[in-house]
Amino acid sequence: MKIAHTALRVRDLETMRAFYERYFGGRSGEKYVNPAKGFESYMLRFEETTLEMMRSQHIDRTLPEGLGFCHIAFSTGSAEEVRRLTERLRADGYAILSEPRTTGDGYFESVAADPEGNRVEITI
Repeated sequence: MKIAHTALRVRDLETMRAFYERYFGGRSGEKYVNPAKGFESYMLRFEETTLEMMRSQHIDRTLPEGLGFCHIAFSTGSAEEVRRLTERLRADGYAILSEPRTTGDGYFESVAADPEGNRVEITI
């Protein structure tokens, strides 16, 4: 079994699509629009997974506040690439929430915030 895709509800669909394409190599499909439901989305493909980015005019009141997915993690392949991408994000004005380091469970990672404040782990 494998995860087919993960979905992220966003405020600014175009800004968020551009961020994940530019920094993490996502390849976006065509924009899907359902005017009757006030819904728009992109499917961004990465090497082994897909991230669905969606925007809706309707608030999903079924999502409990403070619960749900905590972050998305991207594997870069090396500690040097973790450092390089962290510095690139910092230079471009994105918040670095956790500097590159080896965590207590042995992962080398940093954590940045995307344009809407979602946590993005950058790992080996």
